[in-house]
Amino acid sequence: MKENQPYELFSINLSTILKGMMIFTLSLLSLFSFAGMLTSLTYNYRLSSHSVNEAAENVPGGALYYLYTMENKLFAAHAPEGARPPSLSEVAFRYATNVRFQDPRSFLGREIPGFSIYDGEILVAGEGTDYTNMPIESEPPDRVLDKGNDVAVKPAKEIPREKDSPPPSLTTGGKKRVYLYFTHTRESYLPHLQGVSSADSAHHSALNVTKVGEMVRKALEAKGIGTTVDKTDIVAKLDQSGRKYSQSYQESRALVASAQSNHRDLQYFIDIHRDSQRKEVTTASINGKDYAKVVFVVGGEHANYEKNVKLATQWHNLLEKKYKGLSRGVILKQGKNTNGKFNQDLSDKAMLIEFGGVDNTFEELNRTAEAFADVFADYYWQAEAVQAD
Repeated sequence: MKENQPYELFSINLSTILKGMMIFTLSLLSLFSFAGMLTSLTYNYRLSSHSVNEAAENVPGGALYYLYTMENKLFAAHAPEGARPPSLSEVAFRYATNVRFQDPRSFLGREIPGFSIYDGEILVAGEGTDYTNMPIESEPPDRVLDKGNDVAVKPAKEIPREKDSPPPSLTTGGKKRVYLYFTHTRESYLPHLQGVSSADSAHHSALNVTKVGEMVRKALEAKGIGTTVDKTDIVAKLDQSGRKYSQSYQESRALVASAQSNHRDLQYFIDIHRDSQRKEVTTASINGKDYAKVVFVVGGEHANYEKNVKLATQWHNLLEKKYKGLSRGVILKQGKNTNGKFNQDLSDKAMLIEFGGVDNTFEELNRTAEAFADVFADYYWQAEAVQAD
C-alpha cells in the first residue's frame, strides 16, 4: 500500500485539478452566455434605469437606508425609526403574484374584465386627473371599422375664421419640421355622427382625427413652423396586410420610419388620437370658452423613454402656464395590454397626444389646436435659440 501511495495522491490531485478546470471553464461559458443573452435582448427586457427604478420602488425607503448602514456605520447614527431590513417574503410575493399591498388596484386587475384599460401610471397629473379617469385605449367592434358601414355625418358648425394676422417673424424657411400622423386614423367624434351614441362606435373613414391634424397644421404654420400631415388610413393598410386592429402601431411605425428616412428636416413626430372618455373628463372651460383637453401618453417599454417623458412634461407645463386646465397630464403606459412603445423608440421627439374625447366638437378641438400650436411655438423657437448658441 505504501508503494502505491504516491501514485494514489497524484491521481487524486490530478482529478481535483481536472474538476476545478471543468468548473472554471463552465463558469466562464455561463458568464459569457449570460452576458450575450443580456446584450441580445430587445429593449423590452434589457436592464435599464427604468428597470432599476421599478425594482427600487418596491423597497421601502427605510429598508434602503438600512442597507446603507450595513456599508457605512456613519449612516446608522442618523437612521430613521422605520429603518429595517427589507422583507424578502414581501418582495418575493410581489414578483410572484404581481400584487402590491400598497396598490389595491393590483388585486383587481386580473379579475375584472376590462379593468386593464385603466392601467398605467400618472407621471404628471393635470387638473382633475386621477386613476378613475385615465385615457382609454379600446378596440372598436369590427363592424364600425367597415367603410361600408359609415354613418351619415352631421353638418359641422362653421368655425369662425380668425382675423388675418401678420406673417410670423420667425419661420423654418419652408422646411417641414413637424410630422403629424394617426395610428387610429378613423377615431371620430359623436357630435358629428348621426344616430351614434356609443363611444365604441365613434369611428368614421372620412370624418375623424385627421381633421384635427389639419387644424394643428394650420395653427403651427401660422406660427412659422413647417408641418406635414400624413393621412394614411391605417385601418385600410391593416386590411391589406391581414393584420388585426391591435397591430395598428406596427403599420404606423413604417410610416414614421419612412418619413425619417426620406425627409431629413423633420424633427417632431406627433401621433394624434382621440380618447374614449366622456365630455366631463375631456373638456375644459377657459375664459368662458370650451376647449377639448389633451393628454400626453408615453410608452415605457424602450431604453430612452425618459427623454420622451421630459418632452411631454415640458409641453404640459407650458400649457399649464398659458391655458391652465387644458392638459390632463402625462401618462406612462406599458405592459401586456398596451403597445408600450407607440413608435417613440424611433425618436426622443416623438409623442402621442389624445386630443379631446368622443363628445368634443370640432369647434372645441380647433381652439385646442391653436392653444397647442401657441405653446409648441414658444418651446420650439426657444429650443432653436439655445441650439444656435
